[in-house]
Amino acid sequence: MAPDIKMLLCIGLAVVLTGVGKSAFVGKSHSGGKDDAVLQYVVNNSLREHPVLNKLRLRTLEDEWSRMMVAAEQAQFMANLIRLINATKAIEIGMYTGYNALSMALAMPENGQVVACEIEDTYVEIAKPFFKEAGVENKIDVQHQDALKTLDELIAAGEVGTYDFVFIDADKVNYDRYYEKSLELIRTRGIIAIDNVLWSGRVVNPAPNDTKSQTLDALNKKIHKDQRVELSMLTVGDGLTITIKR
Repeated sequence: MAPDIKMLLCIGLAVVLTGVGKSAFVGKSHSGGKDDAVLQYVVNNSLREHPVLNKLRLRTLEDEWSRMMVAAEQAQFMANLIRLINATKAIEIGMYTGYNALSMALAMPENGQVVACEIEDTYVEIAKPFFKEAGVENKIDVQHQDALKTLDELIAAGEVGTYDFVFIDADKVNYDRYYEKSLELIRTRGIIAIDNVLWSGRVVNPAPNDTKSQTLDALNKKIHKDQRVELSMLTVGDGLTITIKR
């Protein structure tokens, strides 16, 4: 096994083993885990947040759907993965207000490029001024359309096997389709990170009428058996699966 893959899997194991109490799952530091003393300790003693990221996080917290934002501690973890693999090409499927897209762009060299997929006008309008303020607007290509269309266009344009990092965080019913298209676009030893894989714990014996939880549970089980990738499922945020393409 390559040294970089070994390191990533060790990082994943370390994250899993740091759970405390009856469950290692406490949620995001700005929502479900905001009152968890240990998680707040982690944030207070490890988060190194760029000033514009801080401003964007505070702006996003004003939105009624702010719980959808990637947790700051999770975004920093993924930014460090990007640095670790020297990523220069990334895709974000579900940008929301752009906190994680900005985090990824800041972690990349000057020639880095983030393709950020977001269909909602309001969120794109919130994000763009912060990208400009941080000086990385040239690194972030906002695709303001259906994410599946963007992925298909990238595949048709000959981009198969050229991306280093993909982050999936959009509508849950299409997660399997996003995963399969991401596998086409990602390079060997590239990373696909999948958010919300624990879905507040509802993936454990999902209710018969809970389509989203059933979809996530099915994808989790599929990836566990998928010999095309290495993986770790982490109790970070709302659950984060890291896969490495073989």
